[in-house]
Amino acid sequence: MPKGLLGRKVGMTQVFTENGELVPVTVIEASPNVVVQVKNQEVDGYEAVQVGFGEVREKLLSKGQRGHLAKANVANLRYLREFRTESIEEFKDLQPGDTISVDIFAAGDLVDVTGTTKGKGTAGVVKRWGFSRGPSSHGSQFHRGVGSSGAAGQSRVFKGRKLPGRMGNVRRTIQNLEVVRVDADRNLLLIRGGVPGVRGSLVKVQAAVKA
Repeated sequence: MPKGLLGRKVGMTQVFTENGELVPVTVIEASPNVVVQVKNQEVDGYEAVQVGFGEVREKLLSKGQRGHLAKANVANLRYLREFRTESIEEFKDLQPGDTISVDIFAAGDLVDVTGTTKGKGTAGVVKRWGFSRGPSSHGSQFHRGVGSSGAAGQSRVFKGRKLPGRMGNVRRTIQNLEVVRVDADRNLLLIRGGVPGVRGSLVKVQAAVKA
């Protein structure tokens, strides 16, 4: 069984541990994921299991997506993701249509959580990179500007220069987060700390690779 599944970020709350410690946790709702395809080295060139999450109306899927899901004889699913492995032995008992639920994890497990960070729109260098402000008085006319862009003799801006631009809305993975509690009855995972994304966004939870 792969140690990974898809879910939605519900939000943050706090719980008490058995020793009375107050712990901030992120609640992830992960209804049972459906196995759509099991890939192997001979046919696909690598070992992986593809799972689906979140039912959706058929008209919102492309023709290719509908055919792919119909071949596996599963419901119309909004999200498809893969969990790779070095050994197909982990997936040998899985068949399309099987489900994977939150009980593959237990309290104390370490996981990596992947999501898309909050989008902040176009931002200047003070907000985006933490630049210092310029003088605030005496008519300086330089308060939140970029400043020098590099050497004048080169007549160009060097790659990697921190400039204004789009902030957030990027894929990020937070590693080695602890599973505080598993609520199999309500399909909930309580994970210590914050995870990327807005409330309701898709997150991918899998066993920590550096645990």
